[in-house]
Amino acid sequence: MAKLGKKKAAGRAAFEGKSQMPVEDAVQLVKANATANFDETVEIAMNLGVDPRHADQMVRGVVKLPNGTGRDVRVAVFARGAKADEAKAAGAEVVGAEDLMESIQGGTIDFDRCIATPDMMPLVGRLGKILGPRNLMPNPKVGTVTMDVKSAVEAAKGGEVQFKAEKAGVVHAGVGKASFEPEKLAQNIRAFVEAVNRAKPAGAKGTYMKKVSISSTMGPGVSLDLASATQA
Repeated sequence: MAKLGKKKAAGRAAFEGKSQMPVEDAVQLVKANATANFDETVEIAMNLGVDPRHADQMVRGVVKLPNGTGRDVRVAVFARGAKADEAKAAGAEVVGAEDLMESIQGGTIDFDRCIATPDMMPLVGRLGKILGPRNLMPNPKVGTVTMDVKSAVEAAKGGEVQFKAEKAGVVHAGVGKASFEPEKLAQNIRAFVEAVNRAKPAGAKGTYMKKVSISSTMGPGVSLDLASATQA
């Protein structure tokens, strides 16, 4: 087993015995131990009491974080004509139709969010096996299949975060950067937790929200006190 460096060992020691922490305390702990030589992302993981293999237990949604994500989001838009021009004017980095489809099929995926006008979905549908596993498939439920491409592009770049439960019923996302002020991270965390709570599916039984944890990109995780994470 590889030996831990002094910095990592000290970081792990700081987390020992810590769990079910109030949001503000957990944020301070994670920030203090985000010591990589880049601005680490603060990530949230929520273990939910759902089985997303069943349609009535799928958890999916979108939330605009009050303080943004701190990262530059590259947006691709499937559109033609005036809507393609609208997407470019709104700041989309990649805009196209058949040419964009062929580029993606060839392995070029240099974007973080994919938006499409409704008329483009028969074309985009051919990319389901590529975009689906990456959570990039446009979906009307989260506002990425729309004629209002301007608003969709601006929302993607303005701190909007999509979420979707994975096979084990886990939802995860970035909720800011370690350089954010503690109160801004706490606000983002609570906004995200509340959005996932509102997205509780009809088929969910028993305890819906089982565990919520946060960590930095390179650091250990710590679980949050659920009451603290859901308070206004």
